[in-house]
Amino acid sequence: MLALSGCGGASPTSTSVPGEQGSLDDIAREIARDSGRDSEGDAAGSTTIWDAFRRGDTEANVAVNRYIWSASLEVLNFLPVESVDPFTGVIITGFGKPPGGGREYRATVLIRDPALDARSLNVSLNTRGGPADAATVRAVEDAILTRARQLRIADEKL
Repeated sequence: MLALSGCGGASPTSTSVPGEQGSLDDIAREIARDSGRDSEGDAAGSTTIWDAFRRGDTEANVAVNRYIWSASLEVLNFLPVESVDPFTGVIITGFGKPPGGGREYRATVLIRDPALDARSLNVSLNTRGGPADAATVRAVEDAILTRARQLRIADEKL
């Protein structure tokens, strides 16, 4: 009992009342106030140790249109897929020849919006010699969007 009673006392130089302790948030606010930060602990974008204890946005929403995603993979099925990330909407392919074509292409597709809209799709085509012709890129984008609309219509009929 004697050992435990010695743990609860305040030091002789302490200005607080024995047994009176603030919460972690109170202590963080006091430190922030003493260091010139606002009540949330932010001072011109700087980070502190208390930022590790704050709850941030832990859930990321997937913002990829599934019809555009499927249509992109179907239209560009002649290209070998190197990397796909459905959470960011990026499809990267290797070089391949389209059916009936003689030039090899490499594609990078970015789907950046959940809407079935032309603004949601960004296609980059490269040849071994550099960027592909703008008309070719537009034709591939149109083919992907047309196929995506067909997939959506077929999905609604079920």
